[in-house]
Amino acid sequence: MTAVSIHAINPLADSRWDDLIARHPKASVFHQRAWLEASSRTYGYEPVVFTSSAPGTQIKDGLLFCHVKSWLTGNRIVSLPFSDHCEPICDSTSELNSLISGLQPVLHQQHWQYFELRPVSEDFSEVCSLRGFQPTGRYFLHIMDLEPDLDALFRSLDKDSVRRRVNRAERDGLIEQCGTSEKLLKDFYGLFVITRSRHRLPPPPYAWFLNLTHSHGNALEIRLAYKNDRAIAAILTLHFERTGYFKYGCSDPQFKKSGVTPWLLWNAIVAAKSRGAIRFDLGRTEEENKGLLAFKNHWVRQNKQLTYWRYSPTPSLDVASGWKLKVAKSIFSLMPHRVLVASGKFAYRHIG
Repeated sequence: MTAVSIHAINPLADSRWDDLIARHPKASVFHQRAWLEASSRTYGYEPVVFTSSAPGTQIKDGLLFCHVKSWLTGNRIVSLPFSDHCEPICDSTSELNSLISGLQPVLHQQHWQYFELRPVSEDFSEVCSLRGFQPTGRYFLHIMDLEPDLDALFRSLDKDSVRRRVNRAERDGLIEQCGTSEKLLKDFYGLFVITRSRHRLPPPPYAWFLNLTHSHGNALEIRLAYKNDRAIAAILTLHFERTGYFKYGCSDPQFKKSGVTPWLLWNAIVAAKSRGAIRFDLGRTEEENKGLLAFKNHWVRQNKQLTYWRYSPTPSLDVASGWKLKVAKSIFSLMPHRVLVASGKFAYRHIG
């Protein structure tokens, strides 16, 4: 294979990246400037794109990463921290192979522990395997087709777990508020902390959500459901080009049977379709998270495999694996909410 010259650019400073993302069919909300700005402001991650396109020319391809520098978990580049997926922006597996072959020597030169790819397309699995990558995470991805009309979409959803709950929530007279106001964000975060505590995990810092709202503008919506002025459930969605994204959800466990989360999600899908979306990305789900997997299967019956791939010349530390995660969860489960929040503020920048 002919060696390819690799050029590194800063996607926050080089408008050619914005141009590529605006026109390329594989681009997602996670590739765009808004997501990278929020990541940089919150965690200090430095975004970098490796491309075969020379300086001063139009960019035709690129592998987007964030540089994670941590005294606790090491020095590496990840595509992309806290994103569900980040497809390599190239038009063929041969282009991807060329980019990877040019990037691997850079890994050694920069003394990075590893670099990680999170492709959506399963076509890249063969390339990753041949180039010495190892799978580091396996998930399910649910993407809803929004091409049918709303009546057909609603009828396609599970009768008991979705449609009946949506109808029940509508009859209960719940109030929905939508936007990015300070009150909505604080009510959302309060519910998010409760939900993460229930899952024995610390929440991302409040600054992360604040920066997301600032950088995405009206492409981000927080939907809150209120019952008698009490916030009982919330979701956070994003919009990019012709795709809607369900990124975060949380709720008060006392109202689990009310059907409020399906109601909010259905309202978000209706809103996305009205904005011209032709698909709705429900995000990744861990294989072991049977409850969330069942929930999403009620919306999209045909999920797809999502595999993260890591290349490392030496064994690297994985802080979220095996017994370490179990021990951490047992500790988090004992923490009061304010301590859990402080733990998240400290930990997340190290685990991206």
